[in-house]
Amino acid sequence: MNNFPWLSVITFAPMIGVIFILLIRGNPEVVARNTRAVALWTSLITFAVSMGIWVKFDNAIVGFQFEEKAVWMESLGLAYHLGVDGISMFFILLSTLLTVLCIAASWISITDRVKEYMISFLVLETLMIGMFSALDLVLFYVFFEGVLIPMFLIIGVWGGPRRNYAAFKFFLYTLVGSVLMLLAILTMIFESGTADITVLLNHDFPVSLQPWLWLAFFASFAVKVPMWPVHTWLPDAHVEAPTAGSVILAGVLLKFGGYGFLRFSLPMFPIASADFTPFIFGLSVIAIIYTSLVALAQEDMKKLIAYSSVAHMGFVTMGCFAANQQGIEGAIFQMLSHGVVSAALFLVVGIVYDRIHSREISTYGGLVHRMPFYALIFMIFMLASVGLPGTSGFVGEFLILIGTFQVNTWVALLGATGVIIGAAYMLYLYRRVIFGELTKEDLKKILDVSPREIAVFAPLILIVFFMGIYPIPFLDVMHSSVENLLERYHSALAAHDAVAILAK
Repeated sequence: MNNFPWLSVITFAPMIGVIFILLIRGNPEVVARNTRAVALWTSLITFAVSMGIWVKFDNAIVGFQFEEKAVWMESLGLAYHLGVDGISMFFILLSTLLTVLCIAASWISITDRVKEYMISFLVLETLMIGMFSALDLVLFYVFFEGVLIPMFLIIGVWGGPRRNYAAFKFFLYTLVGSVLMLLAILTMIFESGTADITVLLNHDFPVSLQPWLWLAFFASFAVKVPMWPVHTWLPDAHVEAPTAGSVILAGVLLKFGGYGFLRFSLPMFPIASADFTPFIFGLSVIAIIYTSLVALAQEDMKKLIAYSSVAHMGFVTMGCFAANQQGIEGAIFQMLSHGVVSAALFLVVGIVYDRIHSREISTYGGLVHRMPFYALIFMIFMLASVGLPGTSGFVGEFLILIGTFQVNTWVALLGATGVIIGAAYMLYLYRRVIFGELTKEDLKKILDVSPREIAVFAPLILIVFFMGIYPIPFLDVMHSSVENLLERYHSALAAHDAVAILAK
């Protein structure tokens, strides 16, 4: 089993499901039922296989594991090269888990073009897994950009009334940044003579070139995170996307930026990263405080959670560029935690939206009287979003603030104010939706969560508490890879400083 192509199987297993779905024939009802079944089984099998890489993952190994390499374009030095380390492994598991839950959550709510919808999600799963496991620059770019297409379709076809505007805004924002990244990738290949990421991680790019490469990658990653001020596409995309689209967008796609900073910016352009750290800190603090205050003013539940995502990802960028063990491990942990918690919060909103067809906070009130189980589920994820000790949200934010405090006390202090404002808007949302008198007529007949909906939330609740109470299994996996990244980063800075002293 040592030679088993784990990553290729996990990456392309969803495409087998796509082939089966394309072969389904019959009347619309039969097609829809069989399509849902095939999509669910495909995603479940993919998730089960992906758990195998966690079981077989060796925490002591510093480099990449489960590597697969085959020459793709020999003349250009491009290869089909996959592998994972402690930084990327959990993101693959997050992608496979959330795909299962997205398909289950869409079981009843999606009735139009079910076949095309499920195909979009399975193709999206392949592209997400490929992006996190690619070890060739061009292959990474193909997967990175490819994600845009199914996501554009999910928002544009199955979204809300302003879906066309939201889909095009999402597509154009992310594409503009990525064009600059493509130019940087071509420059790196011509400068180093290879597109192999494992080689590039140890390549010393000229100090004069690093700021330009860093800015080009930043243009793409900042939009994906999204960082302030290029975050405006996110609330629109979330509001108009179907529930499952919002889940995958918040749960996985926002992690592309944070992952990109850790995979490329910090290890490959260390001098530029150190120079731009104050700039990143400034944007992160603005994102945390400003978008938290904007969230406080929202009347649309999805918009509120979307703005909270920007604030939470501000913590991630802060932790990444703190450039120490606690900061980076906290950033990875926070991304995983946010992936689970924000996905769950969008599912929570989706439940009442499917029943009442409104996302306005003012539409609700007093739901606890009719939906006690729903109120409990909502409370768990609301408190996890706030960062209550014992939940996954606490560990990530705590580690990030410790890591940032060691580098810059003021940035850590300002970042911590975001936690307080975050508690304000989440508790405010919960109080208005759940508590109070049940006065509205359409809410008096509303039904509590069904067994299918409980089955969707159960794994997310378990993960939130498992990560919050016992984070060691997650931190152990990433420890060696983060240590190696920091060793490379700090040795490059030390060498640069030594050269600068000699030049004087």
